[in-house]
Amino acid sequence: MKAHKLVVATRKWREMKGQRDFSFAELADSYDTNLVSKLTKRFYKLLVRQVRLADGMSVLDVGCGTGTSLKQFSEISNINGYGIDIEENMILVAKAKCPDMDFAVSDCTETSFADGQFDVIVSCLAYHHFADKEGFAKEAARILKPQGALYIVDPRLPWAIRKPMNTALKIHRIKGAFSTPLETVEAFQEYGFSFVGQSQDFYAQCVSMQKAG
Repeated sequence: MKAHKLVVATRKWREMKGQRDFSFAELADSYDTNLVSKLTKRFYKLLVRQVRLADGMSVLDVGCGTGTSLKQFSEISNINGYGIDIEENMILVAKAKCPDMDFAVSDCTETSFADGQFDVIVSCLAYHHFADKEGFAKEAARILKPQGALYIVDPRLPWAIRKPMNTALKIHRIKGAFSTPLETVEAFQEYGFSFVGQSQDFYAQCVSMQKAG
């Protein structure tokens, strides 16, 4: 039954700015226990190992899903957690999981947050879905504090897989694309970010950057 729901959800498309995208709305209630959860554990573990937190930090998860990253961060430090996602169903689950944190349905390029509000911004398994990566870089630069940290965790795909997948996404007008660590860093450099480091764990990669300041 869970496998069937996964197939149905991954075949469902959403029209957005002339492009389509996968919808995870139907997976929200079972996202933390189904096959997707098993496949994504490595990504969250990699992020938790790399992120540097301290009590009192304001942390934003962009594309937060069901709030898994923020929940794990809260077990390490006493943070002020915020999450945004375009799926309302995911946000509802995240609010239940992390009732002391703030969540909202929002696009990654136009948020309601104040300039320089966050110490840390993370995005785990969401960046490859962003159609406007430049818009996200610009917005991240606006709402991140000077010398704030940015962590992007996404699938690590070899060229022989990444290239045809990105080509297929473009042909079928599905928004987003998979990036290499170098491509990710280059997308943010124009907006005052510098490369800090990268790490990988089999099929997961984490790119760490810092805003100038």
